[in-house]
Amino acid sequence: MSPSKIRRVVVAERIAWTRQMIANIRSLPLDDRGIFLAEKMYAASAESYLRRALEAVMDIGRHILAKGFAIAAGEYKIIGKRLRECGVIDSELENIFDKLAGYRNRMTHFYHEVTEEELYDICSTKLADVELIINSMALWLENHPDMID
Repeated sequence: MSPSKIRRVVVAERIAWTRQMIANIRSLPLDDRGIFLAEKMYAASAESYLRRALEAVMDIGRHILAKGFAIAAGEYKIIGKRLRECGVIDSELENIFDKLAGYRNRMTHFYHEVTEEELYDICSTKLADVELIINSMALWLENHPDMID
């Protein structure tokens, strides 16, 4: 497999989707733990929005690797490492990416272990990590227009 061009529309759609999911999370009552935990619908909404945001982030990373570098990254946990090796993100962002990938995997495969309290804590304190990753990948793409269709 040889590199082709990263598809601008694919990345732009996933970034927009991720930002919308984050905005949806921020519309929940994250300033009041008691209110958030009292209404089960808030945790269910947060879980759905967060999982979909994280999946979009992983899709962006896999797309950059596949199209820009001809690297297949089947497992989410390897995407951050490969992005760092290709110079898309630095080691600090790789660590954040790995945590996001691990949490997405927990939400998908060990959903029964993810508590409403944990969802509240992540949504109220860690959304900036998701934004940092997508903003970093977007900036990298802006700085490498030759790799984009």
